[in-house]
Amino acid sequence: MQETPFRLRVGHLLPYSMSDSNTTDFTHPPSFILLGIPGLEGAHVWISIPFCTMYVIAILGNFTILFTVKTEPSLHGPMYYFLCMLAVTDLVVSTSIVPKIITIFWFNSREIDFNACLTQMYFIHCFSVMESGIFVAMAFDRYVAICDPLRHSTILTNPVVATIGMAMMLRSGLLALPFPFLVRQWPYCKTNIIPQQYCAHIAVVKLACADTRVSSYYGLFVVFCVIGLDVIFIAVSYTQILRAIFSLPTKDARLKTFGTCSSHLCAILTFYIPNLFFSLMYRFILNVPLHFHVLIANVYLLMPPMLNPIIYGVRTKQIRHQLLGILTHKGT
Repeated sequence: MQETPFRLRVGHLLPYSMSDSNTTDFTHPPSFILLGIPGLEGAHVWISIPFCTMYVIAILGNFTILFTVKTEPSLHGPMYYFLCMLAVTDLVVSTSIVPKIITIFWFNSREIDFNACLTQMYFIHCFSVMESGIFVAMAFDRYVAICDPLRHSTILTNPVVATIGMAMMLRSGLLALPFPFLVRQWPYCKTNIIPQQYCAHIAVVKLACADTRVSSYYGLFVVFCVIGLDVIFIAVSYTQILRAIFSLPTKDARLKTFGTCSSHLCAILTFYIPNLFFSLMYRFILNVPLHFHVLIANVYLLMPPMLNPIIYGVRTKQIRHQLLGILTHKGT
C-alpha cells in the first residue's frame, strides 16, 4: 500500500503507512512537534522577550509572596495560607510550559516526547482546576471574615484550612486524570504537529483520527460544570458579602471593608475571563487566525501567575507593609 508521509518538520518526513493505523499495534506517535506561533516563526526571538519577562516576574513575585508570608507571623492566617497555595499553583503552571516555550523560540527545539506531552497536559489542567478551587476557598474566607467576623478564627482554623487545601488538590488531581488517559487511547494517523507551544488537551485531541467526542464532552464538562460551579459559588459568596457591606452605617466603613476583597476580585477576573474566552474560542470560533488562538492560549495561562503577586502585593496593605519593612530592614 502507498505510504503516507508523517510530517515532523520542514524538510524531514517520517514514512508512515496508513495501513498501520488499522492495526492494534499503532496507538500514538513517539513524539509531537510543537510549532510555537505559526506564521510568526521569524519573530520568535523577539516574542520570547515578553514571555521571559512574564516568567521572571511570576517566579520572583510568587516566591516573594511565599517568603513574606513565611517570615512574618502576623500573616499566618487563612487568607494568606490560601494566597500561598495560589502562589505555588502559579509557579507550577508557569514552570510547566515556559521553559519548553523558550527552547522552541531560542533553539528551535520543537519535539516533545509523547509521554512528556501527556505529563505537561496533566500538570496544566490539574493546577488550573486547583487554582479555580483556591479562588473558591478564598471567597469563602472573605465571606466568613465579613459576614460572620466573630467566628472567623473558630471556623477557619489551621486544620480546616489544611483540609480545604487537600480537598482542592484531590479534586483537581482526579478531574485532570482522565485527560491524558483519553488522549492515550486515540490513534493518531494524520499528523503529529501541534500548532502551538504546549500540549493542551483539545489541541492534541484534534490530531486523532477517531471519534473523539468523549474527550470533547469531558473537556466541556470540566469547563462548565467545575469552573461554572466554582463561579456560581464565588458569585453567591460575593452577593452575601455585598449585602453585608451595604448594610454598614458609613461610607468609610463600606469602602474599607470592600477594600479587603478588591485583590481577590481582581485576581478572579484575571483568571476566569481569559479561561472562558479561550475555551469557547478554541471549540466554537473557527475563523480566527491561528496565531491569535495561540497568543490567547498563552495569555490564559501566563497572565494570572504574573499578575496575582502584583495584585496582592500592591493592593493588600499587610503584605505591602511587611514587604517594605523587610526591604528597608535589609537596606539598613
